[in-house]
Amino acid sequence: MIRIDDEMWELYGQLCAEEGTTRTDELRRHIHSRVRAYCKAKGLEPPKPRLIVRRKKPAADSD
Repeated sequence: MIRIDDEMWELYGQLCAEEGTTRTDELRRHIHSRVRAYCKAKGLEPPKPRLIVRRKKPAADSD
């Protein structure tokens, strides 16, 4: 869990939306990039990429 003020979080969401992404995807890419760079600098084997399966949220009942 990360803590960030509401105003910053909202603006970050707007920024990401304008760039055609989400906060989650943006943070994930940033973390992966930093870890790959760290592993390269330290001569470590980076973690193997994992397949991410996106699941749709179940539709709300209209009854």
